[in-house]
Amino acid sequence: MHCLSEDQLTQNLRQTNIRLRFWLESLASDQARPAPPRPQVIAELLSELLRAGEWLRGGLPEEHAPQLEAECVEYRRNLELLRVQMPAIQRHLLEERARLEAERTRIESAMEWAQGSRQTL
Repeated sequence: MHCLSEDQLTQNLRQTNIRLRFWLESLASDQARPAPPRPQVIAELLSELLRAGEWLRGGLPEEHAPQLEAECVEYRRNLELLRVQMPAIQRHLLEERARLEAERTRIESAMEWAQGSRQTL
């Protein structure tokens, strides 16, 4: 992993924070009737988190500018907002998994019926 300059790290975190806010706002856009998170939103959030994690894994410079500190604080705030959204995301994923398993069971039953019908003909 190559080391980023403080200015580059600050700029990268700023861009990540902009994208995270966008995706987090799309998750919380309608609290009265929340829509299930789209797979694209979850994938984009994960991508941003992985990318920022790679940059931050090396640690921050001991002496850093206030702009970098501000972006780190904003990133932390975005992570807290995501943590609040996680139960809803998990609930949706569990519901979707149950729906897909039920659909798989229905298709398997239909295949067994079709094979059984073919054998009687």
